[in-house]
Amino acid sequence: MIDVETTDGKTFPIDDPALIDHLRVSIDGKHELTLLRSHKAITDCRPLSIFAVQTAKKLGMETGVAVDKRRFRANVYVDLISSEGFAENEFVGRSLRIGSRVTVAVLQRDGRCMMITLDPDTAEKTPAILRAVAQAHEGMAGVYGAVPRRRNDSQRRLGRVAVAISYYSRPGVASGPLT
Repeated sequence: MIDVETTDGKTFPIDDPALIDHLRVSIDGKHELTLLRSHKAITDCRPLSIFAVQTAKKLGMETGVAVDKRRFRANVYVDLISSEGFAENEFVGRSLRIGSRVTVAVLQRDGRCMMITLDPDTAEKTPAILRAVAQAHEGMAGVYGAVPRRRNDSQRRLGRVAVAISYYSRPGVASGPLT
């Protein structure tokens, strides 16, 4: 089960109707918020996008700009034991176990486009971020994965995982240990 921690520090099971009610409190009447469950990919070309928070920090050091991880629109953010950025590249061809029930096969590195130049709160463009990814990292940041039909036993302990759910600039974060 995944728990969601909201920006005000409250925690809800992801399937608890109180979660959506809590998130809707700060929304005006002009907007609507729903949580969508899909068995198909919602982002990009693979079912799951995985991004390490250390990668955002490294890009910040390379560009001299504070880089918000939300620019990368990942489904899963990992906070790795390793402090090096782009460590998730080493996951390609391996499987990760998230919680007690989910195993993710990491398929390939994630090629990035101009969307990462947009600040998630202001939509202000920062081309230096894409330039750094293109020039120093072969245009890749993060990895793509999928949940295989069969369990793969080549799993490693990596750190903590966080699943982002956001509405404009008010993200809630779900977290639990990778095992």
